[in-house]
Amino acid sequence: MAGDDDGKSEQPTGKRLSTAREEGDISQSQEVKTAAMLVAITVFVWLIAPITMDRMRIYLTRFLEEPHAIRVGDATEMVSLITDLLSHIGLVMAMPFAFLLFVGLTASVSQTGWTISTKKLMPDLGKLSPLKGFGRIFSLNSVIELTKSVAKLIVVGAICYMLLKPRVMDLDLLPSMEMVAILSYLHHVLVRLMFAIALVMVVIAASDWFYQRHAYIKKLKMTKQEVKDENKQSEGDPLIKSRLRGLRLARARNRMMAAVPKADVVVTNPTHYACALKYDGETMNAPMLVAKGQNLIALRIRELAEENDVPIVENPPLARALYATVELDREVPPDHYKAVAEVISYVMRLKGKLRR
Repeated sequence: MAGDDDGKSEQPTGKRLSTAREEGDISQSQEVKTAAMLVAITVFVWLIAPITMDRMRIYLTRFLEEPHAIRVGDATEMVSLITDLLSHIGLVMAMPFAFLLFVGLTASVSQTGWTISTKKLMPDLGKLSPLKGFGRIFSLNSVIELTKSVAKLIVVGAICYMLLKPRVMDLDLLPSMEMVAILSYLHHVLVRLMFAIALVMVVIAASDWFYQRHAYIKKLKMTKQEVKDENKQSEGDPLIKSRLRGLRLARARNRMMAAVPKADVVVTNPTHYACALKYDGETMNAPMLVAKGQNLIALRIRELAEENDVPIVENPPLARALYATVELDREVPPDHYKAVAEVISYVMRLKGKLRR
């Protein structure tokens, strides 16, 4: 026996779920939609239908009480009468239909969210295969769906039998009742019957939702190799990533070296560290670190400074502190203001920019 569906032991990743969603493969339960519509219809029959029927009764009463006042002399008057009748019925039924439509959409969107996918609309020639058709008919999923349908039919039938059996004796009394009382009685029985069926369907829908969710996750499970391949595709090949990282570092180093000739001073260790500072009192709040490096890079910074007549100041504690705490193209923090100010002042005096 194969273990865990041919090695698919890993939970689906976010990317796998997102891809399935984009392709229209979404976990949803038809029983939830059915139960929601049944609850909506029950509420409609219980609360909205009496109001709707009462409005219809008021409107149609004039046709029975004052038929002589209805003018149907020619085709124009007949069309006007029919148009008025249909428009009134449409207005009365608009609210119930809008309510049912809202519940149907809510039941669907609450399960899947707003998802638009055209892939399901594309023709699939594989579905025309008779062998695959027989496979779908006699698959485990078809057996489960058939079992659910039979179970629902039995349960609903049993509920109808238990609720209607005590009412059979009342049928003999209906002919002696007024029409309003008969309709009220039938409405009461129908509402109780629908409430019982809706309650059972809600329980079935909840169970089916959990089952569909479990089956959906199980279908999308991945092997360990699939997870590794997906991570590799998402994050990139390690060799390529290393190469790109090297290129980025080389470009950043070139930009840093290009800034050294424009620096005002280079603070050194003197051999292990080198940090280049630039300061413009009109545009900067504090000196900015434009280049830093260790060992060979520090040597190259010193060489560039010497080639471009940038003053070099040996201050090992300050060089190490700037290298460790200040990022490139960032201003020197207040902790180092005093030491850096002394260096900048010394350099300015050397350049004759600051009188003694």
